[in-house]
Amino acid sequence: MNAKPRHVERALHERVEIVPYDPAWPGLFAEEVARLRAALPADLIGRIEHFGSTAVPGLAAKPIIDMLVEVRTMEDVAQRIAPLLQAQGYEFFWRAPEHGLPGMNYAWFIRRDAAGRRTHHIHFLETGSSEWERLLFRDYLRAHPEAARAYGELKQRIAAEHPDDRVAYAKAKTRFVRAAMQAARAEVGGPRRV
Repeated sequence: MNAKPRHVERALHERVEIVPYDPAWPGLFAEEVARLRAALPADLIGRIEHFGSTAVPGLAAKPIIDMLVEVRTMEDVAQRIAPLLQAQGYEFFWRAPEHGLPGMNYAWFIRRDAAGRRTHHIHFLETGSSEWERLLFRDYLRAHPEAARAYGELKQRIAAEHPDDRVAYAKAKTRFVRAAMQAARAEVGGPRRV
């Protein structure tokens, strides 16, 4: 069995910390949008969205700005974007379409501050990717403060139970996320691309 790259091992075992909502988060998102637009050729990226808990006013979250960046192809990410961002210190992660097959269907980067703390997760998606549906979850929580409050409480409890296991933390949120997505889809009339 091959060992995981060092940056992957590090990312999997970093402590999960949930903090109260910080009104500075939208500004940190805007700063990173400007940084990415300056660093990457304009023909490579389209829209950039703030998603995840830091995009929901009042919601407790890991203090990491989650972003979705539109690209034409994952090939552009692998061949043109990754080298540019890695040269600036971003850590590159990707998933293959199926285990053992070449290529990738999902790519993301971690940006860290000078102390090594994660500040941004930057996810690159092709225009038609089903992953854009994540924006439904964000929008549902924005429109339903009681659901956002329940989600924040759940995340705090799970983080206390699994502080050093990001995989277990993510899995423990699955039931809530699925239920919220089902409700969000019902509100907009079924599955859709956002």
